[in-house]
Amino acid sequence: MKKTLILAALGLAASLAQAESATYAIDPTHTFVTYEISHFGTSTNRGRFDKKEGSVKFDRAAKTGRVEISFPLASVSTGVAPMDKHLQGEDFFLTEKFPTATFVGDKFVFNGDKVSEVQGLLTLRGKTNPVTLKANAFNCYDNPMFKREVCGGDFEATIDRTQWGIDYGLAWGFPKNVKLVIQVEAVKQ
Repeated sequence: MKKTLILAALGLAASLAQAESATYAIDPTHTFVTYEISHFGTSTNRGRFDKKEGSVKFDRAAKTGRVEISFPLASVSTGVAPMDKHLQGEDFFLTEKFPTATFVGDKFVFNGDKVSEVQGLLTLRGKTNPVTLKANAFNCYDNPMFKREVCGGDFEATIDRTQWGIDYGLAWGFPKNVKLVIQVEAVKQ
């Protein structure tokens, strides 16, 4: 009898722990992947990727998670059509051969109950390198329109673009460091 109660309690504890983990779908209307790079030290060139998709698995109690976000590189938008075409070509993203970039983060770091960073891998131009996205903001809330929980935040990292084989303009003084900013909101499924 005692053994049966212990096994039942362990089964209940395991199911409760599993119930804490949830899957969230990226909300494309509140998720943006953008970049910033200095232009000869005078101004900042910015662009964003208009298409994106992904999901998040998140367990606040266990302080674990996994995020997968992908974005077609041909969806880059700088507001200047010739610049967009140049970015899609072989000097930068080479979208004909490598149409999609992907970030997969499987290590969530917490500060209390808030995500403070996500460590993972960024694949771009067929190369994969580690990237740590630092959270500038993170929150979960009950969305009154969706009638479901939404979690998200503003994350950023500075990456060395040469790690992915993008070295255009270095000889002219363009920096190799690019600020990557990911604003993400995901809806609990």
